[in-house]
Amino acid sequence: MEALAQRLRAFSEIHPKHEAGMGSFKDDREEVIQAWYMDDSDEDQRLPHHRNPKEFVSLDQLAKLGVISWRLDADNYETDEELKKIREDRGYSYMDFCEVCPEKLPNYEEKIKSFFEEHLHTDEEIRYCVAGSGYFDVRDHNDSWIRVWVKKGGMIVLPAGIYHRFTLDSNNYIKAMRLFVGDPIWTPFNRPHDHLPARKEYLETFVPKEGANLAVDAAA
Repeated sequence: MEALAQRLRAFSEIHPKHEAGMGSFKDDREEVIQAWYMDDSDEDQRLPHHRNPKEFVSLDQLAKLGVISWRLDADNYETDEELKKIREDRGYSYMDFCEVCPEKLPNYEEKIKSFFEEHLHTDEEIRYCVAGSGYFDVRDHNDSWIRVWVKKGGMIVLPAGIYHRFTLDSNNYIKAMRLFVGDPIWTPFNRPHDHLPARKEYLETFVPKEGANLAVDAAA
């Protein structure tokens, strides 16, 4: 648990922000990764689902939930030194690609439904969007949905134990690099799975005690 917290602190210390004007800073990740609170509508899952009025979530706020991110050079991922360093520092030895669209993904309808089922993993989920875009939805401390829109060049890490789901946006296409420490394990554990050690560690690391109680009660 402490090791995970140390990795996040190190990430926040080294991640660059660029000056955008006197007394202000612009985070270049925001051009490829945006986040906001979702409404409760049951309309098409591929729509943005903003609240009214819109409530955006900063990438620093996401980091407090354990969701960390980078902006990388998706046109040159094969030779990108920053990506190479991230993989070395975090031990991401495995890599492959997944294309999600009706034409490329076998059993598309079944797969897209399963991706949108709320679930967790016992390891990190690392996705680097090299083409297209998609939505990764995560739960906040109060069990509300935050929609994270990842576009070409955006890379995110969802921590082990966080409840989340994925869907395409209205463009219906994403090509993502999948990274993993060691041999990949893609097993999803649909909610509720609060008894898993990964879930307990996530709550202890990232969720204030009162928020943890809400998150568990909502699954009952």
